[in-house]
Amino acid sequence: MQKQSPIGVFDSGYGGLTVLKEIVSQLPQYDYLYLGDNARAPYGNRSFDTVYHYTLQCVQWFFDQGCSLVILACNTASAKALRTIQQNDLPKMAPGKRVLGVIRPTAEVIGTFSETMNVGVLATNGTVVSESYPMEIAKFYPGLKVYQEACPMWVPLIESNEHTSNGADYFVKKHLHAIFEKGPTIDVILLACTHYPLLKEKIIEYLPVGVKLISQGEIVAEGLVDYLKRHPEMEGQCSKNGDRQFYTTDSTEDFDNHAATFYGEAVSSKHADLGV
Repeated sequence: MQKQSPIGVFDSGYGGLTVLKEIVSQLPQYDYLYLGDNARAPYGNRSFDTVYHYTLQCVQWFFDQGCSLVILACNTASAKALRTIQQNDLPKMAPGKRVLGVIRPTAEVIGTFSETMNVGVLATNGTVVSESYPMEIAKFYPGLKVYQEACPMWVPLIESNEHTSNGADYFVKKHLHAIFEKGPTIDVILLACTHYPLLKEKIIEYLPVGVKLISQGEIVAEGLVDYLKRHPEMEGQCSKNGDRQFYTTDSTEDFDNHAATFYGEAVSSKHADLGV
C-alpha cells in the first residue's frame, strides 16, 4: 500500500477552500490535506515577519503529516512568505519537498485576458503593499500596466456571512470606483484574494460592460496540473486514494459551519495543534 502523502493546501482561514475546490475538480484522484490557521486569521494586515513565521510553522506541520508538496492557497502568505521559505528554509529543513504559491501561476497567464494591457488587482492590504503582483506580472508581461486596490473590509464581510447583504454593496462599489479612477482603461479585474469569489455576483453587478472578472481557483488548479506533469519525481510521491482531510487551528465547529460556503459541500474538520 502506498505511503500516505497528501498534497497540502494552506490558507490563513477559509478562502483557500475555493482553490482546493477547483484543484479537486481537476485532480480528484489525489489525497488532500487542508489547514486553515483560523486562530491567527486574518493575515492580510500583519507584518511580513509575522506572516512568514506563521506560514513557516504551518508548512512544517504539513511536512510532519507526510506532505511532500504544499500549496499556499493564500495570497498574503504567497506574497510575504513563499520566497523566503523556498530560498532559505526548504534547502535546510526539507530539500526534497516543495512549496508553491498562487501568485506566479496567475501572473503567468493574466496578460492573455487583456486587450488594453491594463489590469486591476483587488487584494488585501498585505498583498497590495508587498507589490508581488506588479513584480511577478512584469516578468511575463513587461508592457502590462497593473493597478492595485486594497479592500480591507471584504474578508470580514465574507467571514461574518454579510457578503450577500445590502451593506456589502457599498464596499464593492467603493473599491471598484477607486480602481477605475486609477485605471479607466482596465479591461480585466483579478480577485487576488481567495475569499473574494464569494462576492463575485455583486462585483459583476457593478463592473463596467466588457470588463472580465478572474478568480484564481481554476488558474491555480491548471498550474498544478502542469506542474505535476513537468515534475514526475514530485507527482510520484503524492498518494492517490481520493482522500480529503480538513484541519483548523481554531474551533472545528465554527470551521465546519463556514467551510461549506467556500468549498461547496459540507466538511468535517479536526483540530490542528501547531505546538507553538
